Amino acid sequence: MKQRQFEALNASQWQDMETLLDQLEAVRQQAVPDHPAVRDFPQRYRRICHQHALAIERGYSLALVDRLNSIILRGRRQLYRFRLPVAGPLRELLLAGFPRAVREQGAWNLASAGVFLFSLVLVWALVSWRPEMVYALLDEQSVSTMESMYDPASSLAEDRDGSDDVTMFGYYIYNNIGIAFRTFAGGLFFGIGALFIMFFNGGYFGAVAGHLVNVQHHEPFFTFVIAHGAPELTAIVLAGGCGLRLGWSLIAPGPRTRLAALKDAANQAMPVMYGVFFLLLAAAFIEAFWSPRDLPAAVKYSVGGTLWVGVLAYLLLAGRRWGARHAD
Repeated sequence: MKQRQFEALNASQWQDMETLLDQLEAVRQQAVPDHPAVRDFPQRYRRICHQHALAIERGYSLALVDRLNSIILRGRRQLYRFRLPVAGPLRELLLAGFPRAVREQGAWNLASAGVFLFSLVLVWALVSWRPEMVYALLDEQSVSTMESMYDPASSLAEDRDGSDDVTMFGYYIYNNIGIAFRTFAGGLFFGIGALFIMFFNGGYFGAVAGHLVNVQHHEPFFTFVIAHGAPELTAIVLAGGCGLRLGWSLIAPGPRTRLAALKDAANQAMPVMYGVFFLLLAAAFIEAFWSPRDLPAAVKYSVGGTLWVGVLAYLLLAGRRWGARHAD
């Protein structure tokens, strides 16, 4: 999207936010002022933070980036000054808004999961049938590293201390959120980018799993990934669903312009993407502090299975209006 289009689409939001900040800065008391716009201040603030990140990534003008940065700094001061209600909207998002939004775009999530699983099963079967096929996706050094990492004779926890866990926690957050964002943004290419990333990630997982089964290194691998895989793989599939939703809005915008259809699809997908980031944060924590622990396989599988059931139950059941006439 060109800067002119970006500004035309969002300028009114920025102006409204600046006007509200002027009013808040003029208030002297420490209690939250009785202003209708204050109730959705955290949501509007997060939206502008996201737009600021997009402006930097897309290389928009310094003047625009500085304007958005000024709004963010001013908004942050008001959040701390008035203790604006962040916890309430955040709690509502996690307990109800996110799982409802996931169910609302269920068809896109199923399509994303279907592409991922098809690629995983296909490549796994090919590698099981023709072991040399693993080198179609992985180079020799990567294959050797995988074999060494998941060698049953070694331990993932060897020579690893608490500082290593913290370092890996940060790395997993950076890596996983990067994949999720690229998958979501890939939808802007009429969904092709999101489809490619889901297909590639499924194939990569299938190649690694198939090869490690072939060389009898599968148990260390599966006991390592089963726990954090529940939030992590779920989050990537959901990001893929959001990307496909964006892509379809460009392919079939209906009576609206493509820009208007894309804006609507993005607004509807954002609650899912917020939840995706929380799932990936949980996955990074589990992967850094639990997955490498040297524990009996039965314990690792039990915890992992419980997490899978918990994540799926949360997405399917949380936020439902039980007993209501129009339950979702």
